[in-house]
Amino acid sequence: MLLNCIKMIQLRKENDTINLMIKLNKRQKEVLEFIRKNPKTNTSAVLEFVIKSYEDTSRITIVRDLNLLLKGGLIKKQGKGRSVTYQERIKNSFLEYIDVETYFKKGPDEREVGYKKFNLDVFNNLKDILTKEEVGELRELNKKYQENIKKLSKVALKKEFERLTIELSWKSSKIEGNTYSLIDTEVLIKENQEADGHKKEEARMILNHKLALDYIVKNIRKFKKLSIRDIEDVHKLIVGGLGVEGGMRKRLVAITGTTYKPLDNQYQIKEALKKMVDRLNKIKDPFSKALLVILLISYIQPFEDGNKRTARLIANAVLLADNACPLSFRSVNEVDYRKATILFYEQNNASFFKKLFIEQLKFSVKNYFL
Repeated sequence: MLLNCIKMIQLRKENDTINLMIKLNKRQKEVLEFIRKNPKTNTSAVLEFVIKSYEDTSRITIVRDLNLLLKGGLIKKQGKGRSVTYQERIKNSFLEYIDVETYFKKGPDEREVGYKKFNLDVFNNLKDILTKEEVGELRELNKKYQENIKKLSKVALKKEFERLTIELSWKSSKIEGNTYSLIDTEVLIKENQEADGHKKEEARMILNHKLALDYIVKNIRKFKKLSIRDIEDVHKLIVGGLGVEGGMRKRLVAITGTTYKPLDNQYQIKEALKKMVDRLNKIKDPFSKALLVILLISYIQPFEDGNKRTARLIANAVLLADNACPLSFRSVNEVDYRKATILFYEQNNASFFKKLFIEQLKFSVKNYFL
């Protein structure tokens, strides 16, 4: 009896989380799209739809397709027996299923881009970026981090934060094309010794991360509630000495690898940033808030350069301000990170980035402050 209950709970948890690694064939994608457009549809209706394009499809095949979509958490069913109906599980269109591998087989000029320009309605869809189950899981995970830091001495805590600072500075810079190794980054930050064969700008980029993190830690209460001024202050530290113009961007910027064009009007940019801050400050959950901070600052591109670096630092400020474990992004694949960001630019789809974000939260709790 107890074993069956445990299995049921495990199954429920599996179905409450969207499986972003699930692979759908063409027919299964069409079934999902049909259910999306026709909520509370039944098996017979799905079969009738499918056989128009796939004449030899059997009811058993459709049942298997539906079970795969159920297992992947993409749809849910209601009722019993012949009264069973299906509808899409996802409440937030940011999280609709997308085959990332297939999407990026095409180049930036070949892809069917949903949003080539900034979507002004993007702020209307920020709810439920993380499910209640995911938030609950991350809170439980974060309790372990909070318990761990209580056990550490001041010296040990300082050393661990220094380690995270080094690894975040290295990986965040590497995502932007910096060629310093992790060891060279450690020597640079600890001994202020630049590595041979690298541009001075690369060293400056890395050291700026440390400056920004130090500033955040010293002023952590500020970031309990976000403000444009605080975002600008962190950006100023991130791009210091790199020849980047400060303040809001005054001209259009092109982004490598995508046809998406962000706002080019300084007043619209400031208005978008204000909307972002206002909406995010209403979100109580620090994990959802941090995830959206990264996506939206990267999407708005308020500055001439250094937007994604600033986004990662502000996200960490949000986490630290709520006594949540910061992220180093150490284990993230840079190509995956760029793809996830571009996917949000072009389709306003956050599913892949959300997956990476959750993975990095889990990684940080398991690898720092132990």
